Amino acid sequence: MITEDQNEVMAFLSEPSSHGGAPVEKIETHSAVVFLSGTRAWKLKRAVRYDYLDFSTLERRKEMCEAEMKINRRTAPDLYLRVVSVTREQDGTLALGGVGLPIEWVLEMVRFDQEALFDRLAVSGRLDMQLMRGLASAIARFHSIAERRADRGGRAGIAWVIDGNEAGFASQGAGILDADRCASLTRKARTSLEGFGAQLDERREAGFVRQCHGDMHLRNIVLIDGRPTLFDAIEFNDEIACIDVLYDLAFLLMDLWRRGLPAHANAVWNRYLAETGDLSGIALMPFFLSCRAAVRAKTSATSAIFQSDSHHRKEVENIARSYLSMATTMLIPQPPCLVAVGGLSGSGKSTLALKISPSLGAAPGALALRSDEIRKQLFGVPEFSRLGADGYTDAASRRVYATMAEHASIAIHRGYSVVADAVFANLADRVAIEAVASALSVPFVGIWLDAPQSILSARVENRQGDASDADAAVVRSQLNRDTGPIHWQRIDASSNPDVVLQQATDLLNKRLG
Repeated sequence: MITEDQNEVMAFLSEPSSHGGAPVEKIETHSAVVFLSGTRAWKLKRAVRYDYLDFSTLERRKEMCEAEMKINRRTAPDLYLRVVSVTREQDGTLALGGVGLPIEWVLEMVRFDQEALFDRLAVSGRLDMQLMRGLASAIARFHSIAERRADRGGRAGIAWVIDGNEAGFASQGAGILDADRCASLTRKARTSLEGFGAQLDERREAGFVRQCHGDMHLRNIVLIDGRPTLFDAIEFNDEIACIDVLYDLAFLLMDLWRRGLPAHANAVWNRYLAETGDLSGIALMPFFLSCRAAVRAKTSATSAIFQSDSHHRKEVENIARSYLSMATTMLIPQPPCLVAVGGLSGSGKSTLALKISPSLGAAPGALALRSDEIRKQLFGVPEFSRLGADGYTDAASRRVYATMAEHASIAIHRGYSVVADAVFANLADRVAIEAVASALSVPFVGIWLDAPQSILSARVENRQGDASDADAAVVRSQLNRDTGPIHWQRIDASSNPDVVLQQATDLLNKRLG
């Protein structure tokens, strides 16, 4: 596993004198050590060889430093500066970028505030939900331009992941992870692979396998100038980096879910799907989440071996076990359902829909289909741009509701719950969405939110940065419309949103069990 002794280099990089006297902070992982000093971060690759990673020689480490810089400049061009040698000078001392013989290579990066890392923000309760929208958009944009790699991924790519996990459980996980639980998880993963193999290959041929990030968890995302920035992508193994885009996304969703942030995970999931329209692969997500958690179980067990502090080592071992448990749980099927949230503009439909979605069905929760967003997508305009009258004709609205029903049917057929968020003022639209659930034999719950005109008008007039174009005039028009009989469960939406959420949650628990 360890191929060379790097203690001398590590000691040199740990000394403030090597950095102009600035204090040095050290961060260790199973594959690298990062030395933070002043305005710079110096990343040293460990001289190690695993089944999935080879940094065993000096030449290989230099090559991988150069590859890492190139790969990560796709998403964080201002962070990655250059590859620098650690040299042995004529007097026997070491130097950064000296004139002597290179004995090691490090990557020079711009140092950022560690408290801006998304994992730190999550731990401290400062990971703002509003950041999830920008994060999902950044990932969607990145995936859209990433190089297609039909030579990787598919069934064979995931089989490689499962085989690697099994080997890692047996070696690095020995004495840390329960052998029987590991064997059970591996069997279940292979059974799932048999069921999804053809779809994985189809998605590869359709261009969904790309040169992705490969390691997109919260610790590899940082807030810079108010923007979520992806960094530390995988450079050392195309089997890990050249993957299905949804498998790439799954790492982030799994990390958020494990940290007890299901609403964050669901928000990223829904925003990503809204921007990419990639509903074809959503049935794979629970399987992908399980594989990702299993990988983290393996790498966490490996990382525990390198921890010099016994207390920290025990913490990392417990984290590895929690990942193993999560990987098993994600493979347990969760029955889907369909929930429709209706009511006039300003009644709080979207707020409620986003609140209830994380707790419905398979992780990372239900797809929240919003008619306002669908309408903008159908007309090809940005979400926050106003549509003219032609966007709100009866024909246009019929198209919006038909698309919502179609997307709901696709998602449910692929095993995911759906929350349909629309006015649903016409009886025919309510009947149509109920028919989706009936045709697929899944439970349906209809919720109708009521509020007086004064509250509805005030809410729509105070909206900012929202997909809805409704104003007070639209509210007045809706109030004059004949909705026909409404048989859905009515909830008073004029009260505090938390009260509305509790009433809706109680209803869903009663109806769905």
